[in-house]
Amino acid sequence: MSRKPELRGRAARLARIFPVNRGQAARTPFVLLVVLLLGGGLIGLLMLNSALSEGAFQREDLRRDTKNLTDEEQALQQDIDAYSAPDALQRRARELGMVPGGDPAFLAPDGTVKGAPSAAPEPSPYTDVPAVLLPPELLTATPYPTPGTPTETAPPTATTLQPSTPPTPGR
Repeated sequence: MSRKPELRGRAARLARIFPVNRGQAARTPFVLLVVLLLGGGLIGLLMLNSALSEGAFQREDLRRDTKNLTDEEQALQQDIDAYSAPDALQRRARELGMVPGGDPAFLAPDGTVKGAPSAAPEPSPYTDVPAVLLPPELLTATPYPTPGTPTETAPPTATTLQPSTPPTPGR
């Protein structure tokens, strides 16, 4: 009863071209191909994930460096602003021995002089004290002490200023 019926004619020819027991052998390469494709896909995803993580770490390092450099730039800009402030420029000019200039004269394109130039005024001994701290009596120009006359050892401040009298030689 386990005997197979014999095939004749066209069925026999088709059975020789497509054998029945060969179906098992044809399935093995397909399964191997699917397993290799899935394994390759998983390995590819793992490598892609690792590359993205590395890029995220690099981006975070660059972001931290950018923040540090921005902070440094702002600190340097504050230094520049402090050195460029008018009172700082005036103080450094005084330390170099500069005095404010007098009235300027201007040359017109035709060569005529407009205005009357004047020399720079003599520096005041109270030039280190801002005018807002000086009492009204000292806001008028006082003569600069001549060489050889005694002068104060400390610069005057708003709390120690007294109406001044010119120093007299010999005292």
